[in-house]
Amino acid sequence: MEAIDKAVIFQVGAGEYAISIQDVISIEKEENITSVAQLPSYVIGITKVRDELIPVIDLENILYNKTSTSSEHNRLIVIRQEELSFAVLVHAAKEIIDVKAEMVKQAGLTVYQKTSYFTGVLNLEDRLIMMIDPKILLDSLAGIKDIKDYMNKQPV
Repeated sequence: MEAIDKAVIFQVGAGEYAISIQDVISIEKEENITSVAQLPSYVIGITKVRDELIPVIDLENILYNKTSTSSEHNRLIVIRQEELSFAVLVHAAKEIIDVKAEMVKQAGLTVYQKTSYFTGVLNLEDRLIMMIDPKILLDSLAGIKDIKDYMNKQPV
């Protein structure tokens, strides 16, 4: 069967997660992140990617309530959304795979408000990978409107 999409597979904590390649601008090394005071705990700071200032979100903080530690394997997955481009800090960007319709199963967790960004499970032969919708993820974060306003006021 034909692939319906491609997805970037990455690791956060002990889990594997995926985001559609259509939402991903690039995958970058974790470097040159500037801390900004008074932002929510899930925001590590801001960085410049292709001459655009973007916030960096600690996905481990959101998913596991832990702060990520710096590592040479960490990567920033840069995501473009209509209102705001942002990066998520992950422990490792592992691979890009073709996603076929029969591979995607319902997560069952989407009805739980705090995990509504899990839109399905990739059911692979030897592992299960949670699919994340970055728009729903971004919209679910407390204080995101203030961050969007802050980022829109920053000069490039």
